[in-house]
Amino acid sequence: MKLPLEGIRVLDHGMIWAGPWLGKLLADFGAEVIKVESIQVFDMSRGPIVAIPGVAIYPGGDPGEKSYNRRAVFHYWNQNKYGITLDLTRPRAVDIYQRLAKISDVVTENFPPGVMRKFGLDYPALREVKPDIIMLSMPGYGASGPEKDYRAFGMSQEQMCGIAALTGYSQEAGPMKSGMDYGDPTAGAFAAGLIMAALHYRRRTGKGQWIDVSQSEATSLLIGEALMDYTMNRRIWQRMGNRHPSMAPHGCYRCRGGEQPPDDRWVVIAVSSDEEWQNLCSAMGNPTWAKDERFATTLGRLKNCEELDRLIEGWTIQHDHYEVMQILQRAGVAAGAVLSGQEIVEDTHLKERGFFQTGTHSEVGKVTHPGPIARLSKTPVTIRNLAPALGEHNEYVFGELLGMSREEMSALEREQIIGAAPLPGADRLY
Repeated sequence: MKLPLEGIRVLDHGMIWAGPWLGKLLADFGAEVIKVESIQVFDMSRGPIVAIPGVAIYPGGDPGEKSYNRRAVFHYWNQNKYGITLDLTRPRAVDIYQRLAKISDVVTENFPPGVMRKFGLDYPALREVKPDIIMLSMPGYGASGPEKDYRAFGMSQEQMCGIAALTGYSQEAGPMKSGMDYGDPTAGAFAAGLIMAALHYRRRTGKGQWIDVSQSEATSLLIGEALMDYTMNRRIWQRMGNRHPSMAPHGCYRCRGGEQPPDDRWVVIAVSSDEEWQNLCSAMGNPTWAKDERFATTLGRLKNCEELDRLIEGWTIQHDHYEVMQILQRAGVAAGAVLSGQEIVEDTHLKERGFFQTGTHSEVGKVTHPGPIARLSKTPVTIRNLAPALGEHNEYVFGELLGMSREEMSALEREQIIGAAPLPGADRLY
């Protein structure tokens, strides 16, 4: 059966995480996504040209001779894609790219504003080549406004869009970075939805469009409640760690295990009603302190949450994190073990659902990765192949799709317009 996006061709200029994640989502669901790099500058998520110990993770811990083709995170963010190299600073390459754009549907990029214009391949130029082309640009702060020229990474988005103001254990302790770089995957997923809307619009009207996505604005949607509370009520939310404004207990509790990372063990527990509180007390064996009047109501538990957390952790610390989760879930209390990376890979629930799938990489061989983010009953999606090696599909794209001869491609290789081996400095940013 045809995959949902089969027949849609995407030229993907994604760099690092946000852009590649957008392309990955489209590729997972069947689009022919062609990742565009060059031997002069490639996607930084490939890692350094020469492997530096501790900087990147490679399958089996082995960077190999071509570490830029083996980095684990690059494999995941770019699975199911094709890969070409093309030096777009050269007029000959721009001509070739325009031929490719003419037979494509979507162009995506997350460069700083002006990079595609510098190449002569911004939306007005591409629309001349393909009137119904859809182009999505995803700079850190959009293509307009006083901050449009600021460089951005996901790690800085959390500060600029307000997430860091709410992330921390207390107001006095100060803000904290989440550790997740939410700006990247959030903006990438947001952009994928916009591409789908644009394809739907084009199918109805025959018209393409340019989509200007600010990664910072997309990420600010994660704190929509806080933004609306201030807009409507002039209330400024405060940092509260793992606590909840209307649920108690609500937090992350230490379990039996190592005292220090990475061997420490934790479980999350959330109680949303007095009935669930009674279920929790019963599961803990109805300790004497649970009968304290201070904890009899949600309001009382909220007022005395610090003492309550200490008492609950006195029980959880006696048990394994999986054990606490199973005891509480059987009792009707929302609880989940906090899993390490190794535990996620070994998790029986994820295995049963087929969350992890095996793909094949041209240099690494078979590697197990998280599969596509959704399961579709009528059009099952899978890992068809892992990320492309640098320039791996030059022959397919330039030869089969554009009809170039082997002699033409060899000439382009000699001129270093295309190729498969990076030049010194290729692991830098534009």
